[in-house]
Parts: sequence; C-alpha cells; structure tokens
Amino acid sequence: MSDRAARVGGVSDRVVAVLTHPRRPEAMAAACAFVSSLADHGIRCLVFPDALVAIRQAVPHATVAAVGRPDDGAAEIAVVFGGDGTILRAAEWAVSHDVPVLGVNLGHVGFLAEMEVVELPTLADRVLRGDYTTERRVTLHVEALDESGTRLWSSFAVNEVSLEKASRQKVVEILATIDGLPVSRWACDGILISTPTGSTAYAFSAGGPVMWPNVEAFLVVPLSAHALFARPLVVGPDSVVEIDLVSNAEAVVWCDGRRTFDVAPGCRVIARRAPHHLTMVRLSEQPFTNRLVRKFGLRIEGWRSAPGSH
Repeated sequence: MSDRAARVGGVSDRVVAVLTHPRRPEAMAAACAFVSSLADHGIRCLVFPDALVAIRQAVPHATVAAVGRPDDGAAEIAVVFGGDGTILRAAEWAVSHDVPVLGVNLGHVGFLAEMEVVELPTLADRVLRGDYTTERRVTLHVEALDESGTRLWSSFAVNEVSLEKASRQKVVEILATIDGLPVSRWACDGILISTPTGSTAYAFSAGGPVMWPNVEAFLVVPLSAHALFARPLVVGPDSVVEIDLVSNAEAVVWCDGRRTFDVAPGCRVIARRAPHHLTMVRLSEQPFTNRLVRKFGLRIEGWRSAPGSH
C-alpha cells in the first residue's frame, strides 16, 4: 500500500468520496459497482445527498454517508462519475476540503475527466493502491459589491466567472479595470474571466485561446462587444480584475454556470486568484496536447494522401 493509500490510517479507516449524477442510470450503475468494490475492502464512502438512498439500496453491505459532515475532509480522493457538469458540482465540495478529484467521463467531451468508461475495470485497484499523481489548478475568488463598496455576495470558480446581461433586449455597458487601472469600456452581452482549466469551456466558445493547465494566468474575454478593441486578454495570476456595471441595465453573475447572483447598475464584480486550488488526479503522464487533440477530435494527419498511396 502506498503512503497515499495509508495516510488516513488502516484500511478500515479509509474514506473515499464517490460522487455521481443521481439521474443518469449509467453513472449510477458505475458508481454503485465502484462503491461495492471499495466496501469489499472495508472502505467507507461519501456520496451526494440526492444519491444516498439509491446507493444504499443498491449496495446494502457498504458503509455510505452523505457529504456535508464535519469529517468530510478525511476523504483521500473524490471519484466522480459523469460529465464536466458533475465534476464541477463535486469541485464545490472538494476545493474547500482540499480533496483531489478524479473524473470518470460518462458525458460528452469531458475535458475535466481523467478516465474514460472503458477503463473502469482498473479503477478500484488504482484507488486501493493509491496509484496516481495529482496536479494543482488555480481557481478564482469572486465578489459582488454595491455602489458603496459593501460586499453583497462571494463565491469561487473553477472554470470561469461571467457577468452577463439579464435581458435579451438590452446590452450592458461595463468598465474593465485590471490591477487598479482602467483598460476598456464596452457595450456588450457581458464579459468573463476564465482560469486555464476553463479556457476549453465557455471562454473557448467565446473566442478565447486555449491555455495549458500548468499556465498560471487568467483570461478576460468580452462577450459580443460593440467595439474595435474587444480581444481576449491574458493577465497575470496575481492580477485583480474589476468589472463595473455602468449602464442602466441589470446583469447576472455566474460562477461555473452553477452559482448565480443578480447585480444592479452601479455594482462591481471583482475576480482574483483564490486561496484554494483544485487538485486533479492524474493516472498517467498524458500530455495536455494529446488530451486536446483527442477531446476536440483535431486532425493531425493532414489532408494529402501518404506518398505511394492510392
């Protein structure tokens, strides 16, 4: 047994979080099979509250509890069955408890996932032996302030924070400030600040560049701005990005497309590096380049036939 596998104590003291989409049959079936394998080795499991009853019924010999208890931090790893949305939900819990996340892709692209469903037979053995490495990803801390500077709301983001217009009929006018200096004022659909992890998600769809996960930087991407200068910006990891809502239109702040807050004209949204990292599990030394090519189905063979072929 590796040091990682034994760090919580003896085998019977080990705890693994098994987090899954409760309304996807294939995800629940894979999660239950994994819980059963862990239970055979005396390992306790933590699960999402809305999956607790179903997993207990499917695996009656397992010791299962819901996440959200004071001793959650004892989990050595969080194994997530589903797509990127489920992994982002799991990250809400895992980031605050500094628990590494291993995603098993049962979705579509699954950029955050490390393992594909065909590799499931090896999963339990890898976790039992602690046979994996980890990498740390930067995250964002987000605050919404009113005109007087009073904090109204705060959250974190693994992928991105976006400030978007609340009405389809109106654009929002925003002023972007970086490190205390104004950069540009746009009439637009909104703006987003992305981590490297999120550069392949919303920011990519909005025209931003792909950033390798080990790059410590953030993207600032205007959304459908009515301006000649509306290119994505790459800012340093310690930069503070402030977005002032200067128009009369209301807007909505989104973090990872999951946590939301309505803001009124005159409000300010501030995004900076968060004190907590997202720790991702890696099962192999697979370069990000290979992941990018595979997930996006990029052509690398060229369009001409090989010499001598017909």
